[in-house]
Amino acid sequence: MGFLDFLAKLSVFIPTVNKPVRKPSLYRRLLITAIVLILYLVMAEIPLYGVKTAQQQSQIYLYQVIFATSTGTLMELGIGPIVTAGLILQILVGAKLINLDLSQTEDRKKFTAAQRSLAILFGLIEALAFVLASRYWPYVGNPLTGSEASWAIRIGVVLQLTFATVLVLIFDEMLQKGWGVGSAVSLFILAGVAKTIFWDLFGYTPQLGQHVGFIPNLIQSISNGKLSSALIRNGLPDLVGLVGTASFIVLLVYLQGMRVEIPIASQTYRGVRGRVPLQFIYVTNIPVLLVGIVVSNFQVFRAATQALAGTGNIAYKVFDKLTYYLSPPRGLLASIEDPVKLAVFVVSWFVLGLLFGYLWVEIAGLNPREQADRLIKGGLDIPGIRRNPKAVESLLARYIYPLTILSSIIVVGIAIVADILGAYGSGTGILLAVGIINQYYALIAKERALEAYPILRRVLGEE
Repeated sequence: MGFLDFLAKLSVFIPTVNKPVRKPSLYRRLLITAIVLILYLVMAEIPLYGVKTAQQQSQIYLYQVIFATSTGTLMELGIGPIVTAGLILQILVGAKLINLDLSQTEDRKKFTAAQRSLAILFGLIEALAFVLASRYWPYVGNPLTGSEASWAIRIGVVLQLTFATVLVLIFDEMLQKGWGVGSAVSLFILAGVAKTIFWDLFGYTPQLGQHVGFIPNLIQSISNGKLSSALIRNGLPDLVGLVGTASFIVLLVYLQGMRVEIPIASQTYRGVRGRVPLQFIYVTNIPVLLVGIVVSNFQVFRAATQALAGTGNIAYKVFDKLTYYLSPPRGLLASIEDPVKLAVFVVSWFVLGLLFGYLWVEIAGLNPREQADRLIKGGLDIPGIRRNPKAVESLLARYIYPLTILSSIIVVGIAIVADILGAYGSGTGILLAVGIINQYYALIAKERALEAYPILRRVLGEE
């Protein structure tokens, strides 16, 4: 029995959610989705028992945006274990390192079961890493043996974080299996970005001397007769960031609506012609997401090596440099303070974004070969092209690879410029949020159409 089979069998011990016998109405599913969202927000405010508030280390900003985490609460790990498990398995399957055909029902069930077990395993490992590094408590000498917290408290924190990971997994299954709409992973990312943008707009912090939020700071600047101080601020939300946020949201909505259409004809029904639309942003937000995960992991490794071995070891120094030069700047003033850091940041993100965009297209089954196979198996032809996989693949390659390169450059460029301008919620957060909102809009429109015209369910094979 292989490791994947072991993980799949292990999933029987994890609580699961069954599909509803009859799919609830759209409004009921929206209500359940809203309840799941509220539960996430509540969990993000419930502090971990046994953790001292004053000792909590602030979460790394990029890590917090991507994985919807909240420091010192039940959502300390956020959706990180689930996203990491899904990405790793999908990459292994796409690279043919795991022999699974996700178009087959049994293989798809095995993949899902293994992903659930791997997510819990990652959640347990991350919780152990935080606790053994004494993230939440002061320590003397070695954090493993010199922590102020007793082993009972530390084990309790591990159990709390693991339990929270199980709950997030259950929430995600509930929504995806038909009790709600979309996925909890996407919903929690969107909620986290929305919270950040709201704080950037309305953060009221009189104890700091100046307000974090743009609106309170604008009011304070007007009352002090220093309106220019709200135009641009170092590392804090300002007018430049607000304009940048609105502009990039509009731009992303426009770009995500663009399509490149390829003419097709049906072999089964002669004379029936149509077009297959390819998204102009062919790689969606995957390159930026993967680059963000890599950079946030560097930040996590830096914090871990600092806790375990101090700041004098070579590992800490390497991760510290990588973190400094690859982390996004927070605003225009922070960007121009260190031109070398800015140049390294821009070049490295573009290079990594192009690399990840290309690899994702090849691994996720979006390459010309896979797309050509789907067209031919679906009984579709491209007019003027022989019904030959190689010929169809060659034609599709003229569209897909330029779209891959261009869309990777566009999404990474938007994320970079947004961060340089100090966009609210970060450039990565805006990309993720707009993409998720677009998915939800399309999904709700589809569900409304299916409820209005039930016969469409049979046409789409959903009954």
